[in-house]
Amino acid sequence: MPTDSILSTARQYLGVDPTVSVTLEPIKRGASGRTIVRVKTPGRDPFIGVHWTDERADNANFVPVARFLKKARIRVPEILHENAKRHVALVEDLGNTDLLTLKDRPFVEREPLYRSALGQIDRLFYAKAPKEFELMPPFDAALYRWEQEYFFDHLVEGFLGLDAGVLREDPAFIALAERLGSGARHLVHRDFQSQNLMVKDGETWLVDFQGLRRGRQEYDLASLIYDPYLDHSEDERERLLEIWEEIADERPETSIFHECAAQRLMQALGAYGNILKRRGDEWYRPHIAVASRLLLEVVAGTPLEKPLAGVLAEAVV
Repeated sequence: MPTDSILSTARQYLGVDPTVSVTLEPIKRGASGRTIVRVKTPGRDPFIGVHWTDERADNANFVPVARFLKKARIRVPEILHENAKRHVALVEDLGNTDLLTLKDRPFVEREPLYRSALGQIDRLFYAKAPKEFELMPPFDAALYRWEQEYFFDHLVEGFLGLDAGVLREDPAFIALAERLGSGARHLVHRDFQSQNLMVKDGETWLVDFQGLRRGRQEYDLASLIYDPYLDHSEDERERLLEIWEEIADERPETSIFHECAAQRLMQALGAYGNILKRRGDEWYRPHIAVASRLLLEVVAGTPLEKPLAGVLAEAVV
């Protein structure tokens, strides 16, 4: 059992015998084959226990990526202890506050946290991974195409019950994947959204970074700015782009930025549909309408608008 492995590893790390109370509080059990708990014992600060399976290839990258990012001075939780044989890592506890929990606060209060988060992406841009460091396969045309297929399978067909055959054959989607896949190869988080941006000591910290790979920086920017969980207003999105320009001395080129947003939103919609079908987690249902509306917005006036309009109209309702 994952929790047994975490408990055994925690006792080993703490150096305590079986008579000492060690409690595990569930944090989440994601769809990625990971079990995450908060470990508590009297007289010690709590920490996080993570157990992973081989369900996803990137799970095993969590510890080496964390250590690389820490060395690159990017705010990530410290790895306190690892038991590779048991697939367990004990990690610094960043608390319970992420950007999503602050959604209802006035935007002006949250703005410094967004600046903090975007500053981390800028630092990641300049981070140099050692040659021997094994990242996940880079974003290329095949991976972008896989994300599109994920959207076709789980949102269009699985959730909406529509036939995605025409979409699969539409050259506009293939061209998008090839265009984005031929671009720059900078380090990207790949899931840079509000639930993966923790708040501690007035700064934003990155978690769930095991999918780190090379790709387009605009993908991470779009993941936050067009985050369906936050559903930023047009003015808020513009302010976030202004903050990015202040940090990076440039704005993303609009067409590429919107294409990355479209690609990311398709991936997110596929994930929501898959989670609803596999786990029945209704929390994701309202985000389908939000993400569909945002996707319609970013593809307006492009070759993707016509094939997507009818499909997404069913999801926006």
